[in-house]
Amino acid sequence: MAAKRSGAPGKRRGERHQPTQEPQGEPPLSRDRIVATAIDLLDAHGLDGLTMRRLADRLGSGVMSLYWHVDSKEDVFDLALDAVLEYRGPPEADASRDWRGDIVHMLEDWRASMLRHPWSAALLPRQALGANVLGRLELLGETLSRAGVADADLNVAIWSLWNYLMGATITRASFDLSDDERAAAQQRLARLGERYPSIERSRLLLDDDWDGVFRKGLGVLLDGLSPR
Repeated sequence: MAAKRSGAPGKRRGERHQPTQEPQGEPPLSRDRIVATAIDLLDAHGLDGLTMRRLADRLGSGVMSLYWHVDSKEDVFDLALDAVLEYRGPPEADASRDWRGDIVHMLEDWRASMLRHPWSAALLPRQALGANVLGRLELLGETLSRAGVADADLNVAIWSLWNYLMGATITRASFDLSDDERAAAQQRLARLGERYPSIERSRLLLDDDWDGVFRKGLGVLLDGLSPR
């Protein structure tokens, strides 16, 4: 994990604060419970909405008790990110997928996880890459190698797929126009058709088949990565 940039006030390296008494009726405070509650807060309020005080209040605990289980708010971010990106693989019924099917399933699952938790995309560039993120990257590399991608080209293939996934996911999450706004934008394009003929003709701004576009674009990219 990355070096922590901030921790409990006054806490020395290797020192843990003793937890305070939990309120009657509350489940015991644990790392798993802290992470699950943090994910709920992040989903509701975004990155800026997660503070250790708000997290402790939601858990019915004192702030200092949290530091018995986590090192800092950055540690909570890392754990939350890793938790939402856990990957269990394709269903057993699909175990005979070819390498392309394996990659499509993995990246579609990854995209769906990030769209359910939009804050996760902003945390991925952090130094701390948890077991689940690294596990996905390792499985991606293994699958590409099995497909015949040479070691010399493996990094290019992995980063190309990563960049496509991140770009497509962030665009989908941020491009939040209503149907009326889409229609108005397309009408404006129609009036400016001579200047933008290709995108006006394709009715680009009315195309909301995000899942289909993602899969087709991924297919084009995998065609390019397929060993000849």
